[in-house]
Amino acid sequence: MFKIAVLISGGGSNLQSIIDTISTSKAEYEISCVIADRECYGIERAENNHIETKIFDRKILKKDISKKIDEYLGDRVDLVVLAGFLSILDENFINNRRGRIINIHPSLLPKFGGPGMFGIRIHKAVIEAKENESGCTVHYVDAGVDTGEIIEQRKVKVEAEDTAETLQKKVLMEEHKLLPKAISLLVKKLS
Repeated sequence: MFKIAVLISGGGSNLQSIIDTISTSKAEYEISCVIADRECYGIERAENNHIETKIFDRKILKKDISKKIDEYLGDRVDLVVLAGFLSILDENFINNRRGRIINIHPSLLPKFGGPGMFGIRIHKAVIEAKENESGCTVHYVDAGVDTGEIIEQRKVKVEAEDTAETLQKKVLMEEHKLLPKAISLLVKKLS
């Protein structure tokens, strides 16, 4: 069975979309473990679904977080999925797993990506730029921040009455569809 590790930093709603996809379909993969860089609700979601969890506190480990995660994972997973993981992985980690690390980002990359662009900040920037559309992107992780090759995107219309909060909710709904779909595509490609 194809095994994935899901890395999170928050509530884990994208993690839940993967769990739900696995439980309601004949997914050809399983979640081997969930790793967080701090205490968060996503860990509870994983534990409630009997998935192995591990916390590597970014405030304690700082620059060593990538090394510790790499040692913990070893060669037991086929794909690393960043689902709201806020720590930046170092170049060694990325090079060791090139083509086998993906990230979901809540904008239509290359727009509104890069350092500091996460969470509600992205949606505020989209509204301030008066964009007509936004969306989400699944991309390969490379040494840059949100610069890896795009795998797939989903778009949403930005309405005149949208706020950063309403836009965030619309984009998140699309993330929940896009991420499991992209994982399935990669499972077929990498198996």
